[in-house]
Amino acid sequence: MGGDHGPSVVVPAALDALSVYPHLCLILVGDNQQLSAQLKNYPHTYDESRLRIHHASEQVLMDESPASALRLKKDSSMRVAINLVKSGEAGACVSAGNTGALMAIARFVLKMLPGIDRPAIVYSIPVNADQAQMGHMRMLDLGANVDCEGEHLFQFAVMGSVLAAAVDNIEHPRVGLLNIGSEAIKGSEAVKQAAQMLTDTDMINYIGFVEGTDMYRGRADVVVCDGFVGNVALKSSEGVAKMLIDYLRREFTRNWYTKLVALLAMPILRAIRARFDPSRYNGASLLGLNGIVIKSHGNAQRPSFKQAIIEAVVEVEKNIPEKIRSEVELYLGERKPL
Repeated sequence: MGGDHGPSVVVPAALDALSVYPHLCLILVGDNQQLSAQLKNYPHTYDESRLRIHHASEQVLMDESPASALRLKKDSSMRVAINLVKSGEAGACVSAGNTGALMAIARFVLKMLPGIDRPAIVYSIPVNADQAQMGHMRMLDLGANVDCEGEHLFQFAVMGSVLAAAVDNIEHPRVGLLNIGSEAIKGSEAVKQAAQMLTDTDMINYIGFVEGTDMYRGRADVVVCDGFVGNVALKSSEGVAKMLIDYLRREFTRNWYTKLVALLAMPILRAIRARFDPSRYNGASLLGLNGIVIKSHGNAQRPSFKQAIIEAVVEVEKNIPEKIRSEVELYLGERKPL
């Protein structure tokens, strides 16, 4: 029910996901009347035994405070969906709704995995893997934790490494800490502390500090930072990308000559656009929870939301929380809790 578009995007995206995975079953959680009305637009296009509606009488608004959503809306679509994950009736929850509320409710209902102090938002970001193709890296945290200690960053590195290994099929994911320089003397005390912890273990493929200019060069498979830095870095990158697109559009439409050049360059421009298509990367994982919760962009369109569902399916198939649990026992079992 959340996001900018609600059921008008979620319902057709769900039907698209059903067509991709023949054994997938989905539960649409929210207002029964609105969801049923949307489904009537797609008669006889899906197996009704694989899709059902679970009514929820309330909805968390996009500008609602997490505390209010947690305390006052116990029958919200978000709360009900996460309850279904806790009970085992659903394998994962996917939502385009209020990020703060989703994080607060998920943490309250599902609880944290043993040995993990805080959840982290991890997102897949395109990078220039080599000259032939685009790749991607996983970046965390992207906004769940503004202030972090070295121990938290270390835990994020463990979780990110597990996710990259399981979902991206990378045997030894390269893990880097985002910093203002590559020298050991640079960075906050938390970053330096986390760097020492990662250096002291042989079980994580730690490659050292990663600067902002290195993020998109494919140097690391996992980039770790606190939520403040990560959110600013991600949104700054999105802003630069949009600015460049606007500049190209203006230049290519400036006069008849540039329009002709644009026509000739159209195949290249389309190829570049396809490589950076946000629908290929939608679906941020809330790692560290005792369950799988995927956050979709609030403005996600049909293909993008389908991708978020696919991310959830893959994480369920790979049993990500259990893999993190077992790895945490290896990496953090002997460490004293904060």
